[in-house]
Amino acid sequence: MKLEYFIAQRLTTSKDHKSSISAPIIKIAIAAIAIGMIMMIVSVATGVGLQQKIRQKVSAFNGHIVISNFDDNQSEVSVEPISTNQTFYPKFNSVEGVSHIQAVATKAGIIRTETAFEGIVFKGVGKEFQWNNLQEYIVEGRIPNLKENLNPEVIISRYLANRLQLKLGDKFNTYFMKEEGKLPNLRNFKIVGIYNSGFQEFDASYVLGDIRHVQRMNKWQKDQVGAFEVFVDDFSKIQEKGEEIYEAIPSTYNSVTIEEKYFNIFEWLKLFDFNILVILIIMVVVATINMVVALLVLILERTQMIGILKAVGANNWTVRKIFLYNASHLIFRGLFWGNLIGIGMLLLQHYFGIVKLNPENYYVTQAPVAINPLHILLLNLGTALVCLIVLIIPSYIITKISPVKALRFD
Repeated sequence: MKLEYFIAQRLTTSKDHKSSISAPIIKIAIAAIAIGMIMMIVSVATGVGLQQKIRQKVSAFNGHIVISNFDDNQSEVSVEPISTNQTFYPKFNSVEGVSHIQAVATKAGIIRTETAFEGIVFKGVGKEFQWNNLQEYIVEGRIPNLKENLNPEVIISRYLANRLQLKLGDKFNTYFMKEEGKLPNLRNFKIVGIYNSGFQEFDASYVLGDIRHVQRMNKWQKDQVGAFEVFVDDFSKIQEKGEEIYEAIPSTYNSVTIEEKYFNIFEWLKLFDFNILVILIIMVVVATINMVVALLVLILERTQMIGILKAVGANNWTVRKIFLYNASHLIFRGLFWGNLIGIGMLLLQHYFGIVKLNPENYYVTQAPVAINPLHILLLNLGTALVCLIVLIIPSYIITKISPVKALRFD
């Protein structure tokens, strides 16, 4: 065992150390590091968790990249059809990193019941639609059966069901507009599932059912759809893949990423990165300042010991390492309690959803958390490294302590 580490360990475990003047200051420093680590772990986990959850919800209803006709139609409704006879469908092999592509079609309509009516967007989906993206949001019933003959089965949001006073198993009439001067198309649908995404923009609009309903009402052929939704393996590369897909499709088609389509939402999400960075900097600064104060108090309290060590031949760096080892012990104690409490809080939120949020403001009903071991490890390493590097500066005061004066110090 190294001499510096041995002396530092004896200083830490000695009874005099626990009853000394520096004891409360040391406790405050440990608490500051623990609280800082708790704040950093929680802020990163909740910030990243909220970003991921909202991305998942937007992707579940739109895919990552939408391919449609190149026109001026900015609405959610499919106007001009696209043929499914494409080189990129049903497998987008020309672009690496594309995990799935699915055909969809949308049409605006009005649900009319005896007591109320609501404007909706009927989203027709096919057999290849990835229902697993929406499965976690289905709170009642099941997904529509699209593998057999055309049927009236649909899933509707809990928001629309409550406003229209409908429940699982009910049937309702929906009117779809035709060209000007013609009577609307009437379709009778049956609710087989109810979903609740917490995303007001989608819950207030979307009813999901068989794409063949839209094809029949629009008098399209079986190989004509409204758009293609593309999913990529790595969301962080969505802009890069969006450009590659744009280059790979015919010039008459357009591709839009969901970051471009829902620009305001994703710009709002980017603010979380800045907020998290500010919190990390503040917490590290506070922890470092407290550790600097604690180290200075330890040095002043052990001035006579420093003088004795120098008198028997110890050099400045040897003495400095003793106090740096001592400070490291305090840092790791603070990190231990910070990790224990911080991760515990995240697990409680993950399994019990204690903290609730307003979905109208945050698009989720409870604060989501993303427990990433790599993020936690980097936070610990970064905090410990910054604190130790900064503590080297105040430890320089040891070099200014004269053995003669230190031995007389009382």
